[in-house]
Amino acid sequence: DAGVHSKAWYAATCDRKMAEDALYRSNKDGSFLIRKSSGQDSRQPYTLVVFYNRRVYNVPIRFIESTRQYALGREKSGEERFDSVAEIVENHQRTSLVLIDSQNNTKDSTKLEHIVRVS
Repeated sequence: DAGVHSKAWYAATCDRKMAEDALYRSNKDGSFLIRKSSGQDSRQPYTLVVFYNRRVYNVPIRFIESTRQYALGREKSGEERFDSVAEIVENHQRTSLVLIDSQNNTKDSTKLEHIVRVS
């Protein structure tokens, strides 16, 4: 278990559009939630959805079978790995998360500051 089900930031019944709409409504940099990934792939079970600079970023959360750990985004050397999704959130409430916009090739960073609840 990723340690998500009892958390305020976990939107269990939320799809991508609902998550994005809720974050646009919050309109606060650092607003975030975690939802199930659209593909329902066991290697990418969740998505971290973050609002920053009037944009919504959907960051895949990968499950690494060999170590039973989680990591963000595409696999890269020297990446941070976590024992639970909750650890990812706690870590990025303290340290900035790099947000990469692949369309415009820009990088931003923000901390996870405001939990958004989807009604």
